[in-house]
Amino acid sequence: MAARDDGTAPVDWAFAATVAARLAPPGPTAPYDELAGLVGELRVAATRAADEVVAVTGLQPAAGTRWPVPVRVVDRAGWAAANTQSLAALTAPLTATAGRVTPATRATAGLQVGGALALLAGRVLGQFDPFGGAEGRLLLVAPNVLEVARRLDVDGPDFRLWVALHEQTHALQFAVAPWLAGHLRGRMEELLRDLGPDKVFGTGDLGTVVGAVARAVSGRDGGGLLGLLSGPQRAVFDEVGAVMALLEGHADVTMDEVGPAVVGSVTTIRQRFEARREQAAASGGPAGLARRLLGMDLKLAQYRDGAAFVRAVRARAGAGFDAVWQSPQSLPTPAEIADPSLWVARVRP
Repeated sequence: MAARDDGTAPVDWAFAATVAARLAPPGPTAPYDELAGLVGELRVAATRAADEVVAVTGLQPAAGTRWPVPVRVVDRAGWAAANTQSLAALTAPLTATAGRVTPATRATAGLQVGGALALLAGRVLGQFDPFGGAEGRLLLVAPNVLEVARRLDVDGPDFRLWVALHEQTHALQFAVAPWLAGHLRGRMEELLRDLGPDKVFGTGDLGTVVGAVARAVSGRDGGGLLGLLSGPQRAVFDEVGAVMALLEGHADVTMDEVGPAVVGSVTTIRQRFEARREQAAASGGPAGLARRLLGMDLKLAQYRDGAAFVRAVRARAGAGFDAVWQSPQSLPTPAEIADPSLWVARVRP
């Protein structure tokens, strides 16, 4: 389903979803029975993973929260459509400040957003979307899971469960800390309001945008379009980035902690998956440019820095790490992600 649009938003979200669906690279081919079976197996894996992440983390969803969360197994077009819905909700505050928008500018923005989602649609294995509905939703992208398992030459059922463990860990994080979704939404909305629709959707100072692209091409600016941010905006962005590092690192640590008793080939999967990440990070040409413009290199750093933070805090504070889910004040700052001892001293004195 396309995002609802009354014609006043700076982006034509329905057009963005259509563009993404048409431009996303085709998925792997397989007999119908195999693809149908894959969908059912991913649902089973997601159900099992929900139990496993509770067992391995010791965390319990807060009273009144829905657990497990709804699960959708989607194709690439379905993933893109779901994300246009969430992006429309997150950027809704821009509608009031966008001024007069024309069909042409809305379509241009839709084309830009759709193109970006098309690039990502072939790469995302799964996603917990905390802004999709009242409780959030978990998306598993079936063709991508199948394709990556083939490329890595790993056990299919193990890989499906491994991916589901990562995404269910994210779902559990938001179930344990029901305030987290609202906190992130508020910080993101603040950043978007400060940026304004012109910069967010690329319709502002063309010279600034071209300069950012040039830096991304040359590799001198790993953040690409992040060069558009002012000092205060970058501070908010870094604050959100620290939270995302925590969430991604915690999920990475959890998915490996289940061990071979649950995922028999977990060591092999991790080794080959990390090699794939390294190869992607080192890619040049159009693929490397796309990674930098979309901030995917920053995403890779979040996995690593966040996992290092989680392991370091647990080594110092043990179960005291779980205090991170208590309130917005207990979340790590960018400095604390870099030096976990600072978080331990502040939150667990």
